[in-house]
Amino acid sequence: MDMNFMFILNSALLGVGLAMDAFSVSLANGLNEPKMGNGKMCGIAGVFAGFQFAMPMIGWICVHTIVQYFKAFEKIIPWAALLLLGFIGGKMLIEGIRNKGSDNEDTGLGFGALLVQGVATSIDALSVGFTISEYGWLMAFAASLIIAAVTFVICMAGLRIGKTFGTKLSNKAQILGGVILLGIGIEIFVKGIVV
Repeated sequence: MDMNFMFILNSALLGVGLAMDAFSVSLANGLNEPKMGNGKMCGIAGVFAGFQFAMPMIGWICVHTIVQYFKAFEKIIPWAALLLLGFIGGKMLIEGIRNKGSDNEDTGLGFGALLVQGVATSIDALSVGFTISEYGWLMAFAASLIIAAVTFVICMAGLRIGKTFGTKLSNKAQILGGVILLGIGIEIFVKGIVV
């Protein structure tokens, strides 16, 4: 297979599909922190893009090395996403309810929580390693880079939209962000169990 227009288009479309969970979490992060600066926004989108790059490559490596172990891991992906996003979303929801009357400025996203979000939203991208397994390593690398670039752009859009509505929603934004994260965790879980 050559790196042609169809390869780029297919990789970009794969990136759009994979980035939807990261977009929703970015939206929740923007809602939670409406005064977030551009540097932090780029950092958050960069973390999501980095995970969306790494996971397909790890999946590709697994297919070419330890595929039998990866098959067993595939069954826990929905559970892991539910637990990780449920924990972060539940924490945001509880903090939002507790601080309902106050105008608390310390609602920023910590680095540890960001890493957990990155893993939770990209863990299903490990299975993309199976779909790109016929590629050589260079093409798999290029496809993963395209997926990461698409994810970065989509996450920046989610953060901007979230910031806009977060400013308008004031104290309710943290509660809404928590509900969104819980919903995404449940959606990934149900999709993983049913499919």
